[in-house]
Amino acid sequence: MFIVILSLIQRTMSSIIAIVGRPNVGKSTLFNRLSKSRGALVDDEPGITRDRLYAYIFWEDTPLALIDTGGFDDSDHEPLLMQVSKQVETAIEEADRIIFMVDGRQGLMPGDETVAKLLRRSEKPVFVAANKIDGPEHEHLIHDFYALGWKDVFPLSAEHGFGLKSLMEEAVSDLHKEDTSIEDDKTRIRVAVLGRPNAGKSSLINRILGFERLLVSEIPGTTRDSVDTLFTWQGKEYMLIDTAGIRRKARVKEKIEKFSMIKALRSLDRCHVAVVLLDAEAGIAEQDARICGYAFERGRAIILGVNKWDLVKKDPEKKKHLNNAIERQLNFISFAPRINLSALTGERVKKLFEEINLVHREFNKKISTAEVNKALEEMTQKKAPAGIGSGRLKFFYATQTRVRPPTFVVFANRPDKIHFSYKRFMLNQLREHFELNHIPIRLKFRKK
Repeated sequence: MFIVILSLIQRTMSSIIAIVGRPNVGKSTLFNRLSKSRGALVDDEPGITRDRLYAYIFWEDTPLALIDTGGFDDSDHEPLLMQVSKQVETAIEEADRIIFMVDGRQGLMPGDETVAKLLRRSEKPVFVAANKIDGPEHEHLIHDFYALGWKDVFPLSAEHGFGLKSLMEEAVSDLHKEDTSIEDDKTRIRVAVLGRPNAGKSSLINRILGFERLLVSEIPGTTRDSVDTLFTWQGKEYMLIDTAGIRRKARVKEKIEKFSMIKALRSLDRCHVAVVLLDAEAGIAEQDARICGYAFERGRAIILGVNKWDLVKKDPEKKKHLNNAIERQLNFISFAPRINLSALTGERVKKLFEEINLVHREFNKKISTAEVNKALEEMTQKKAPAGIGSGRLKFFYATQTRVRPPTFVVFANRPDKIHFSYKRFMLNQLREHFELNHIPIRLKFRKK
């Protein structure tokens, strides 16, 4: 296996706390409150959280890793729900202690007894939190839950924060405290894996990691949350962000799918490199171009991963049709490297990381102002800009103003008169001068 799994939790966290319970008791609401984020989808519909989500936090001065899990329900033998329950069991195995959430308003339910049996077998420290208790006047509702067998039951409102301090102080009371902050990820390469539903995103990440870290299904739309996975390869640290499949807006009917699409797009703001998976067997669709457009608009480095290549590589006609479709529909990101791969067989998956490293280097490249101005002088000598009336267009100087992506600003006497064809010429010259051939770059013009 060419991947060595990192345990960031072990290196920087003293303990892992998993939040478990039956569906729709408020686990994701508590996860979001503790992580001070909206990292988990929250909705009144049961079963929204499917994969397990991680957040790395400090509760006061105690470092923690939180795991949000899907609702545990072993009464339904539907394959997807069985996988969700397996994810919950894995989270319990990983955790040092458990927050067991129940619904204080509904009272003790048979599903709570089922989860309690599972937790007792784990022999992990368990803290029972009766959620939806909005104030002291409702605390009498917790008494039924003492029947589960644990000494304490904590009244809690995950939505409003009532009782949270008491719960967490008890949960971390004997844990190791650290003065150091959570490790910064400035050197970590953040990679978002995007694509249409069922393009093989989770399968690719599982192939990379070599174990079932993410939930995989042939049902389109299985992944609804963005899930972060940390690992290292050849001394470099990476964070993989698996995202929900992005559907056309017209086909996004469920409210929760709208949330998933928003979260997938937001993942582009967090990543450095966007790996857009294309389905070689299904061909290139208009939605593939839209997804690439989303990444391009946000200035992300882009890699085209043509998945399921094993199904078409021996068919010359299919390959020709695929190549023509990519050239025709994705020509606006012609700079993006393309890799033909198979998440199923592992073909060329290693090559993917060579390309990720390549585009990441270019994405972070910083060029001195002197070098930029030398390039500006050379390109204007090679091809002078067109005249403007009786005068001429003058470029005074240029500089790089940012990275991710590399952005250049050119100061001129009449920036409004620069023809788009000359802008394209300058952009191509910058690419050639500074070996920025595989990423988007930005070129802006300002008046001196």
